[in-house]
Amino acid sequence: MPVEHLVILGAILFCIGLFVVLTRKNAIAVLIGVELMLNASNINLVAFSHFDPDLLQGQVFALFVITVAAAEAAVALAIVVKVYQYFQTADLDKISELKG
Repeated sequence: MPVEHLVILGAILFCIGLFVVLTRKNAIAVLIGVELMLNASNINLVAFSHFDPDLLQGQVFALFVITVAAAEAAVALAIVVKVYQYFQTADLDKISELKG
């Protein structure tokens, strides 16, 4: 499989994730879009690392991105749960201000 196909796949996944982030109002859907964009960058990192033996750092960076994405998802989901408990909605447009 040529590297161009993997780069195109990564670009398509990134565009889908960006579309989801920009158009969805639900906080969970926005988080899914962010995860899609992070996975698209991982595909590109691993693809470039696979096709150029001197760039083995791409796989290390991909593992780092996976670790950061897992931590981001855990923190973001905890915030969404707390916001839902307070406002009784996960709709980002209805959450106008954070009151203490």
